[in-house]
Amino acid sequence: MSIYLALDQGTTSTRALKVAADGTASIVFSATHKQHFFGTDRVEHDPEELLANLRAALSAAGEVTAIGLSNQGESCLAWDAIDGRPLSPVIVWQDRRTAAQVAALSPVQAEIMALSGLPLSPYFSAAKLAWLLENNDDVKDARRAGRLMLGTTDAFFLQRLTGRAATDITTASRTALMNIATGQWDSRLCQIFGVPIECLPPILPTVGDFGAIKGTPLTASVVDQQAALYGHGCRVAGDTKITFGTGAFALSLTGSYPRLGGQNGLLPTVAWSIGGETSYATDGGVHAAGAAVDWAQRIGLLNDPAELNTFEAGPAIDRGLTFVPALAGLGSPHWDDSAAGLFIGMTGATTRQDMQQALIEGIALRASEIVAAMASDAPVTRISVDGGVSRSRYLCQFLADTTGCTVVIPGIDELTAYGTAQLAAFALGETLRTPQPSETITPAPCDRRSRLTRFSRAVDRARGWHAADAG
Repeated sequence: MSIYLALDQGTTSTRALKVAADGTASIVFSATHKQHFFGTDRVEHDPEELLANLRAALSAAGEVTAIGLSNQGESCLAWDAIDGRPLSPVIVWQDRRTAAQVAALSPVQAEIMALSGLPLSPYFSAAKLAWLLENNDDVKDARRAGRLMLGTTDAFFLQRLTGRAATDITTASRTALMNIATGQWDSRLCQIFGVPIECLPPILPTVGDFGAIKGTPLTASVVDQQAALYGHGCRVAGDTKITFGTGAFALSLTGSYPRLGGQNGLLPTVAWSIGGETSYATDGGVHAAGAAVDWAQRIGLLNDPAELNTFEAGPAIDRGLTFVPALAGLGSPHWDDSAAGLFIGMTGATTRQDMQQALIEGIALRASEIVAAMASDAPVTRISVDGGVSRSRYLCQFLADTTGCTVVIPGIDELTAYGTAQLAAFALGETLRTPQPSETITPAPCDRRSRLTRFSRAVDRARGWHAADAG
């Protein structure tokens, strides 16, 4: 029986999932890596640590038929094109060090949006790569010597594991350097950001030949969120999923053409490219979901995420208390990197449990904003969810109530890895079944408009906070 291995290299951990041809799946490796925080705006990973975890995952998996790789998306680095030696840390997607450089490009933001489909933001890879070129001496030296490679983490891993650097179209679509219409690096975008196009890896389809690791073919490479979209079984326009990981990321399939023009604060992105056909989606991201839960644990507001499963009191937002999880700015649909995290509505009677409740509701409310934006383009009636934060039954019910959508919890937790394995199998002509739901949550009546209006008022107070402070 064929066995497929998914290597899921995420923001906080590296996981390996083995999936048999009959759909049975098991985690064979899991390891966290260090998060390096510097000041309020810098987040880095050690590329050699990530690579070591991938090698350990491969060793733990043993013999398999084919391999798929999923990656963090916008996280990027520089490395030596000849020997693969990293020349910089990984600058993580949450990193905001390039805010000033990005602000200076505001006169051409409309052109960037038209070409890439993406707004001007430090979130994407382009400005991060430009920052390395300007501030890292090793990167400067490598460029002068003609040995520089710039790109997202997948291309670095592929060079070190297979001997050939490459990226796939889904990952390239998250850089702000790829033309969303052509699926190729865009010379004008590279010129705007100051990134040499010749230092970027080739762009390949999501499913295909990415080389081999010790004789085993690597047949799929994909951004983690798109992998999860595939793993959820989303195949036709309107199918929607939200992954509640470090951030919360909603994707909704739109069909064979990208929907450009802002999309109510949503982004057009490539869902996948298979067999010469490219599918697109709209994307909306909450920058802090699991990251907000981790923060609450670090400061002692929360002892264990299990505390977020049930609450005796009615919804905090209905009682005037809310939390805006803008710990790394606001993503879709606001795109405000100067926003700050905010609790508002506390009184002398507010308890620790009230604030915990507001915390988990704030994550769900941000996701609900994105669903509302998606629904203004095409009806959304069903949302499939996964990720660690989605283990909160309270979050899932609150999300269903506030959006008015049925929320589906799949029978497999590891949807990113499972989707990656499905894509790897597809390359060899094999179809792995889509996991069946473990639970379906129907929405209960509530005053949805009032909730979202109250939360919108809180978001307005959080916006621009850091910009005003700097002024």
